[in-house]
Amino acid sequence: MISDRLPRLLALVPYLMSHPGAQVPEVARLFGLSEKQLVDDLQLVWMCGLPGHTPGDLIDVSWDGGEILIDNADAIARPLKLGVDEASALLVALRMLGELPEFSERDVLGRVIAKLEQAAGEGAATVSSQFQVEIGAAPDAHAVITEAARRGRRLSLRYYVPGRDEITPREVDPLRVVLVDGHHYLEGWCYRAEAMRMFRVDRIVEVEVLDVPADPPAEAEPMDVAQGVFRPSDSDEIVEIEVTPAGRWVAEYYPCEEVTEIGEGRLRISLRARDQSWVVRLALRLGDSGRILSPASLAGRVEEAAKAALATYESVA
Repeated sequence: MISDRLPRLLALVPYLMSHPGAQVPEVARLFGLSEKQLVDDLQLVWMCGLPGHTPGDLIDVSWDGGEILIDNADAIARPLKLGVDEASALLVALRMLGELPEFSERDVLGRVIAKLEQAAGEGAATVSSQFQVEIGAAPDAHAVITEAARRGRRLSLRYYVPGRDEITPREVDPLRVVLVDGHHYLEGWCYRAEAMRMFRVDRIVEVEVLDVPADPPAEAEPMDVAQGVFRPSDSDEIVEIEVTPAGRWVAEYYPCEEVTEIGEGRLRISLRARDQSWVVRLALRLGDSGRILSPASLAGRVEEAAKAALATYESVA
């Protein structure tokens, strides 16, 4: 039943957001599930999101190769929280419980109270599957980066790259901080890449302002982000999709190589895909509003994923 899975999903999504690149066997073991049960949960997660149900509203999750990556889940990315008043009331109740003569687990209770007091002391008590205070991005990253850009100072970063599941050191001359598609990005000249780069602020693990003036080269120009951050490469695979009038939003939402009207409000769209996985998810979201024309191998992947999703739906209906 979905009602039985909801509490698990509400704990699963925040865990995956704070542990990008976690492996399927590891997460299944942590949540007491079989790998099949976990994959069934993940297939349900990417059908969820905010009202509207467009690609920008739905959670984006993949588990190709056993590595789980999740995005666009900011609405529930943080574990459930107690307010300070609620945390205080819980602490009082826990201490009263510890005073009962028949209560024998005082050592365990003491550790729980200590964790709750530590979290509440920072303004809120975070409740998660492991009862931990949130960790992840550098807490003052946005303020530090903005001030460095204003003062023209170079930054030293440790930046998480989800595609490679690694944290890389960077030195960056910041040009600006921009908000694109609900995420803040640092844009600047990266000395590791020797090029302009965009860094999502919530993936910056550590940041330090160096005692060095920012000195980007003359070719360092801000990128036009009006159409989003993603810029396909000429080496990316060409994918052809046919959409009905209900799927025309694809041509407006994604950078396209070519868009052709084919009658009755339908479009043939050519776009480039660095990774077939997101095209599979796009096709599933389109449903009968679109279909993959080429490559044939991708159309086959969509068919297999649709059958798996249908089987999952029937198992929980």
